[in-house]
Amino acid sequence: MRLMSQTNPNISVVVPLYDEAESLPELIAWIVRIMDEEQLSYEIILVDDGSKDDSWKVIERLILENQYIRAIKFRCNYGKSAALHCGFQAVKGDVVITMDADMQDSPDEIPSLYKMITDDNYDLVSGWKMKRYDPLSKTIPTKLFNATARMASGICLHDFNCGLKAYKKEVVKSIEVFGEMHRYIPIIAKHAGFLNIGEKVVEHRARKYGVTKFGLNRFINGFLDLLTISFISRFAKKPMHLFGSIGTVLFLIGALSVGWLGISKALHLAYGTPAPLITDTPYFYIALTSMVLGTLLFVTGFLAELVSRSAPNRNDYKIEKEISSEVLHRDTACKAAPAG
Repeated sequence: MRLMSQTNPNISVVVPLYDEAESLPELIAWIVRIMDEEQLSYEIILVDDGSKDDSWKVIERLILENQYIRAIKFRCNYGKSAALHCGFQAVKGDVVITMDADMQDSPDEIPSLYKMITDDNYDLVSGWKMKRYDPLSKTIPTKLFNATARMASGICLHDFNCGLKAYKKEVVKSIEVFGEMHRYIPIIAKHAGFLNIGEKVVEHRARKYGVTKFGLNRFINGFLDLLTISFISRFAKKPMHLFGSIGTVLFLIGALSVGWLGISKALHLAYGTPAPLITDTPYFYIALTSMVLGTLLFVTGFLAELVSRSAPNRNDYKIEKEISSEVLHRDTACKAAPAG
């Protein structure tokens, strides 16, 4: 039997997991202890990403012991982004905390992250594991990855991929995490209009149970995902602005180059001086290639624009507030009315 969580808790803790049966009891006990000490109402949402071990049996036992735990189980392994997306859809708390299940994130950080959202009015706070217990094969690529993400996004975070983050509820309800975009949630949030993004130095603990589920290929995938999210966030609704601009510039460069070669040939003929064949110079082929590429890019932008215009969500805009004179007059009257 599954018991229901609180209706409107202060905090929703979302924990995506994959084969973490050993760490779950200790992690949940730690989270519960912190919540009780701080007298915070809470719910814990565990998202089992198709675990092959006994993680789900452990989760079922934990749910019987604690009425504020809910769980979601995937039939197969879809990835961390899918787990977070489903967890975000299920949350009820005013503040959402995400953390990994491998015990490398400390639940002791939860109260201070919560206060940064509620007291300092941050939309999103990302953890920064300044001191890491990882080998150089992970720390050096991570630094390069974070530096690239900072330059591409303009968000001054040191650790984009830290699993320990805090959000206002409206942030997680307004964004969509897909593919492997969990690394770039701050960038997704920024382009959704949530600009007050902060950072907090958090403890990074050495792994106590199990082994890491990520390989070095995540850095290659991460770079490709950064290009994807940068393109989608800027040009998803206006692809012609990108492809059309680049294509037009390339076509003009090629056309001007061919024109210059033609004028040069005509001047040689006019003055009776020997002139090489236009097709003998490599500049002709470079100019021709530039024109062809420019045309292809322009056509690509045009086709992408047609696809974008026919998309069902082409006019899906995030509206924060909507008011009218009637609402303003009513609110003004309520404020002016004497208390009692």
